[in-house]
Amino acid sequence: MTAIVDSSNRWSRIAIALVSTTLLYNVFEAIVALWFGAAADSIALFGFGLDSGIETAAAVVMLYRLWVEYRGVDGERIAQIEHRVHQFIGATFLLLAAYVSGQAGWTLWQQNAPDESPIGIALAALSLAIMPLVSWGKLRAASELGSAALRAEAKETLACSYLSFALLLGLVANAVAGWWWADPLAALLMVPWLIKEGREGLSGEECECHD
Repeated sequence: MTAIVDSSNRWSRIAIALVSTTLLYNVFEAIVALWFGAAADSIALFGFGLDSGIETAAAVVMLYRLWVEYRGVDGERIAQIEHRVHQFIGATFLLLAAYVSGQAGWTLWQQNAPDESPIGIALAALSLAIMPLVSWGKLRAASELGSAALRAEAKETLACSYLSFALLLGLVANAVAGWWWADPLAALLMVPWLIKEGREGLSGEECECHD
């Protein structure tokens, strides 16, 4: 029993560290993307900053849920918090889907190519390098802890990785070939998946977190 508790505490600490990393990085990402997105008149980069704000909110509530478990609160209370956090993260998935659809649709409608943004390209590349690793770590922790909420938050981090790729593709394609439409089209491809994850979160459907 002691070994099981120690293992759970260890994975709780790992999960807290990973979600804290996500939180701090998303704050940094939001500031840089919003500032330089406005400077370059880049709807995609500015919208990427807004997305980081949505993910920051999800990370905050997830951190609270993990901290409660680490403090040794009884299982019934943890289950209640887990359910609410899972629903909240489901709602942020739908917000993210709305943001992606709106931002991509507006970009395609305006047909307005932004200025080149080397900082935006660097930020997207950095996020693409970091976020998949963080997401993988959180998925592993979710499996060990049996947390559907953490698994959902990890998938949202994975969605950030995809958006980073779409942003990088769009910024580079615009800078090299003038293909301003590459980013919004790539981003729209993930909207059905975001809606699916959001609906599952709101309905409280449990994933099979244990392998």
